[in-house]
Amino acid sequence: KEDIMHEKLTEALDLLDAGAWQEAHDIAQDDPGPEAAWLHAHLHRIEGDPDNAAYWYRRAGRDPFEGSIADERAALRAALD
Repeated sequence: KEDIMHEKLTEALDLLDAGAWQEAHDIAQDDPGPEAAWLHAHLHRIEGDPDNAAYWYRRAGRDPFEGSIADERAALRAALD
């Protein structure tokens, strides 16, 4: 089950790279796990909604990411490998 969820979250990152923010958000929203919460935080950070992002970082059990959007996306991908 975890492998399937990681595949879906990787798909969401691929969609995000392609400019499909909403589709990536839909996938993140459907997964209750901490990696999805981190992705959800990343998406709201991109959106420019720091309060919503902060909520999702808390749900992920993480501090807000301090690096660039690109660095965070790379860290997300690495965490899903």
